Amino acid sequence: MKDSHVADDVMSAAVELFATQGYANTSVQQIVAAAGVTKGAMYHYFESKDDLLFGIYDALLTLQKARLDEIIARGGQVDDVLRAVCIDVLETSIDRIREGAVFFRSMHMLTAPRQQEVIRRRRAYHDEFAELIERGQTEGRYRTDIPVAMLVAHFFSDVHYLSHWYSAEGPESKALVAAQLTDLFLTSLRTSP
Repeated sequence: MKDSHVADDVMSAAVELFATQGYANTSVQQIVAAAGVTKGAMYHYFESKDDLLFGIYDALLTLQKARLDEIIARGGQVDDVLRAVCIDVLETSIDRIREGAVFFRSMHMLTAPRQQEVIRRRRAYHDEFAELIERGQTEGRYRTDIPVAMLVAHFFSDVHYLSHWYSAEGPESKALVAAQLTDLFLTSLRTSP
């Protein structure tokens, strides 16, 4: 086994075990056995089981934040930018649906400093998302009768709930689900003609 793959193997094993038997019921020994590595190899990359759980979310949020920044940097009409952001966050969440499910079920088990870091980073992402809605409101495209925080929460509740119903084996493709949920959200934002 190549050393460069150890961290990925450990993370994959942790996601699988956390998803099937729960974070609290999974031991470090089970993770390293499933990954086919020693505890020493795991601890070279991760300080603890808490570090693994944080790493699951960190990888997803880092990807989504980089893509958010990239989409915003390209510029364009607010509808087009917000559509691209919504589709991206939905598709990347579907691509990593097990990681999202594990994280949202187990986030409360992180240490307090890690929980605060997650909250800070999620808030930063949501603030950029909210700025797009506010831009649309300023341009007269989006409704102003509902607080922006409520609109943001409305969209992300759909994102966070995906793992409860979406299946890659189901009739809806990732692209279709992302497009439909995005259309529903954008339609709910628009001002009446």
